[in-house]
Amino acid sequence: MTHYASAVIMDYQQRFTNNRKLPYTINTEIRMLYNPQLKGAYSMVPGVMAMVLMLVCTMMTAITIVKEKEMGTMEAMLVSPLQPLKIIIAKAVPYLLLSVVNIASILLLSVFALEVPINGSLSLLVLESILFTLTCLAFGLLISTSTDSQQTAMFVSLTGMFLPTVMLSGFMFPVENMPLPLRVISNAVPAKWYYSIVNAVMIKGAGIGEVWMETLVLSGFLAFLLLLSIKKFKIRLA
Repeated sequence: MTHYASAVIMDYQQRFTNNRKLPYTINTEIRMLYNPQLKGAYSMVPGVMAMVLMLVCTMMTAITIVKEKEMGTMEAMLVSPLQPLKIIIAKAVPYLLLSVVNIASILLLSVFALEVPINGSLSLLVLESILFTLTCLAFGLLISTSTDSQQTAMFVSLTGMFLPTVMLSGFMFPVENMPLPLRVISNAVPAKWYYSIVNAVMIKGAGIGEVWMETLVLSGFLAFLLLLSIKKFKIRLA
């Protein structure tokens, strides 16, 4: 778009001046509003945050319940008075705490090592990261309750979340430049919405008013995946 506008301006100048050299001319140049130094870290940090949280939450949580099935300890949990919701929450809490540590580590490294500023609200960024973490945990628990082996759970989590996060979140390739079918499919990838939130809050300094739609979408993902995980949790072994 910028090159097209520059070509139009140059063509107008040549026709207006009849190709004569003038002391004053209009020159166009690209100016990056939020990343004037064109640092790669500005686009790398949001993508790394999404990938680290995805790896820890989805892939690790995906093997928690299915591991109990393989080890034969699932019967002990099923005969206990615990409800399925409490069992699922207990499986997710350790990885939630680990993810909070990961969030703090990534933010500290990005600010002090990579010199990427947090222009927006730090509390909003942390809360949005926790929301994305819970969404990933819910997806991992859904995989764990729906599979019967750790290998299957790892494979499904890898192909179901890790690869779409890399390819369709906007981290590696801009979503706007993708074909229409891929742009439509990318809307079903939670990492796309989280990547947009981190970019807006951390780099652009946006508030909740600018990211409310992405927050609402992530909340919808969380509610849907959590309810589906509870429904898929079998209280009897075959």
